[in-house]
Amino acid sequence: MQSKLGHSVTNGSSRRRFMKTASLSVASGAILAAGHPVHAAGSDTLKLGLIGSGGRGTGAAKQALMADQNVKLVTIADMFPERVSSCLRSLSADSDVAAKVDVPKERQFLGFEAYRDVLDSDVDVVLLTTPPHFRPIHLKAAIEAGKHVFAEKPVAVDGPGVRSVLKSCALAKQKNLSVVSGLCLRYDAGFQETIQRIHDREIGDVHTLFADDYRGPIWVKERKPDWSDMHWQMHNWYYFTWLSGDFNVEQHVHYLDVCAWVMNKYPVKAIGMGGRQVRTEEMFGNIYDHHSVIYEYDDGSRVVSNCRQQSGCKNSMRAFAMGTAGSALISERGLEIEGRQKWSFKGPVKNMYQVEHDRLFESIRSGKPRNDGEYMSYSTLMAIQGRMATYTGQEITWDQALNSNLDLSPAAYQWGDAPEVTIAMPGVTKVV
Repeated sequence: MQSKLGHSVTNGSSRRRFMKTASLSVASGAILAAGHPVHAAGSDTLKLGLIGSGGRGTGAAKQALMADQNVKLVTIADMFPERVSSCLRSLSADSDVAAKVDVPKERQFLGFEAYRDVLDSDVDVVLLTTPPHFRPIHLKAAIEAGKHVFAEKPVAVDGPGVRSVLKSCALAKQKNLSVVSGLCLRYDAGFQETIQRIHDREIGDVHTLFADDYRGPIWVKERKPDWSDMHWQMHNWYYFTWLSGDFNVEQHVHYLDVCAWVMNKYPVKAIGMGGRQVRTEEMFGNIYDHHSVIYEYDDGSRVVSNCRQQSGCKNSMRAFAMGTAGSALISERGLEIEGRQKWSFKGPVKNMYQVEHDRLFESIRSGKPRNDGEYMSYSTLMAIQGRMATYTGQEITWDQALNSNLDLSPAAYQWGDAPEVTIAMPGVTKVV
């Protein structure tokens, strides 16, 4: 079937599937609105759809299949056929989940609009694991279609995207649909206990936080002769701001979210600097390789945020909180408090990536939806606010970031031309 912006490998009729599913969605929505879970019984099969079948999508699919005794992966959408094939090979070779994978060719969809084919089917749950730019579009469509959602972080790359996600998550609450975020540190038992102790004032009033994300380079895919500009950018999505949001948004969002969690609020303004010192070649698109941002809260407390992605340097990923009565180290390598008493986390921890999905499916089975919408949106916005500060060289207020008119979307979602690769220049790039 050929679609306006892409194609699928099936010859079935999306129109017929849509009409059938629309009727079912109306009926299901009425049941959910009345407070009756559709899948309260563990014997009911929950059908799973995967939108974005790269490495993270494949991992999320396995975790979702492990999270519930009676769940089945029935459909996949992606831009590239080789990723669908690789995902299915991996899952089908995994003895823990192979029996739960049932995705024949007619339910494998390709192209920019392939997500619609997944949502037009009778899936109950969708995993949104494409490049971040597409999250607001896919989340809006998924909630409107009555699906429960796992949304990988970050959930947007610009202010309009964040505003869209906030609206979609508000609609999810009205429809009693679960939306679980991929900000996985919030689902880690050690992080939860550490931050609860901070909230219980074991280090007094927090006045300064450090958020560090120093790491080496990641993958890059060499351009092939037959690739259009859009093919090249989609294969190397991480290096293009419109697709990833830049490093400060795509990856550093984790520890910015930890800081927001500690403070239980978001900063009123940010100022910073950044640039491209090492990754200067064309293959690295237009993102920076370092950002340094100071976020300030309404009470004068601050987050000092630094991230760097360069080889041959010291690596460190952590948050460090300083309070009036002590300090706390918050990282995957250690959770420690030096305050009213000395403490470190020693307890057993279940894999946080798995816990995300456990909680999602528990919420669906219980009829008590989880909705991570506000913090996943606002922590994403905090990262975007920092990027706006480093790109422009200006102080960026929270309201400026939230109400920004800068829309990074391309002119069209189709193979061929892609957004122009313009590298932001502080002092020259304007606040929009």
